[in-house]
Amino acid sequence: MITKKINPFKTGGHFGNFGGRYVPEMLIPALDELEKAYIKAKKDKSFKAEFESVLKTYSGRPTPLYFAANLTKQLKGAKIYLKQEGLGQTGSHKINNAIGQAILAKRMGKKRVIAETGAGQHGLATATVAAKFGFECEIFMGLTDIRRQRPNVFWMEQLGAKVTPVTTGSMTLKDAVNEAIRNWIETLENTHFLIGSVLSAHPYPVIVRDFQSVIGREVISQIKQAEGRLPDYLVACVGGGSNSIGLFHPFLQYDKIRMIGVEAGGIGLSPGKHAARFAKGREGVIEGYRSLFLQDGDGRSLETHSVAAGLDYIGVGPEHAYLNSIGRVNYVNASDAEVLESLRLLIKTEGIIPALESAHALAKGIELAKKLNKNKIIVINVSGRGDKDIFLIAEALNDKEWVSFLKSKVEEAEKK
Repeated sequence: MITKKINPFKTGGHFGNFGGRYVPEMLIPALDELEKAYIKAKKDKSFKAEFESVLKTYSGRPTPLYFAANLTKQLKGAKIYLKQEGLGQTGSHKINNAIGQAILAKRMGKKRVIAETGAGQHGLATATVAAKFGFECEIFMGLTDIRRQRPNVFWMEQLGAKVTPVTTGSMTLKDAVNEAIRNWIETLENTHFLIGSVLSAHPYPVIVRDFQSVIGREVISQIKQAEGRLPDYLVACVGGGSNSIGLFHPFLQYDKIRMIGVEAGGIGLSPGKHAARFAKGREGVIEGYRSLFLQDGDGRSLETHSVAAGLDYIGVGPEHAYLNSIGRVNYVNASDAEVLESLRLLIKTEGIIPALESAHALAKGIELAKKLNKNKIIVINVSGRGDKDIFLIAEALNDKEWVSFLKSKVEEAEKK
């Protein structure tokens, strides 16, 4: 099927039943201001030129589309191509949107940017553009995520950002989002809320999607050059959903291309053990938009779990919920065990270390490749590299030498 084009600026930010703007009245003027500024910027050739120039000269785009020949040979199935977003500035796709919104905030006259972050990649990207463009910056991050993503926290602080621990709720991404929204309400006049995924109230899902769609546009050009045709399948992980919608959206016009979004199956689909919104979510309104959320029958948010902090979130972007509802994208989930297995396989066959989030897409891409003929082509979005996950990966793989190393560093620090 060819997905019917929706103009969210004419539907109040709705994608079918999903999306919209369900926020306190005091936030409406700020969202209206942002919407008007973005519509104006989209028509401004100088805005587009600046955005594309910074992507190229500062972030290193286009990122490579790499044929994973060793992995393909080992699996004896479909050809696997990897879109290597981890090779861009800050190590993930998050920089694309951060650059776009920073330029937009500058044109709106804002002096300060704030952001929410889970895995820390969006926080790092926001702190990076704040340093480049001269913004004051504050990042809200759940204490649980701060503890498991310390490398990114360190770099955010070195870049001059204030990292504010959030100690409410489960102390993860959903709580960081809530705290960032509260801060934004108090500082609307001079602050831009640089949201990192395709969620929240309109117009954020559209803005983030448009800035991330550079991923899919590049893949179209790159795969045509490499193979002379478009791929048969696209696979990407889905937390809030920015890297996946960035890959999928430019391909929606091609009805024969199948798309697979992979969310966090965690350690099982019982409550509190996963972040599988499509498998176990309910339709509702949380944090300013209507979508699928992990919640009980009374609308209370449930606890979530994933080995990947960036997928450990109760909701999913409204456009993803819409694409699921019409059957255009197939959403599945990968367990923590499958993720670690696929991560180790890619490292050993290709020498590429993916982020734990991206390894969810790898898990299902690898599973799919084994079932397909050799003439089929799969593109997997490796949305980030795994540097940030060294502590989590070493712990999950029970690397005793790594534990010994950490203990020695602690002992050295205590002696000083």
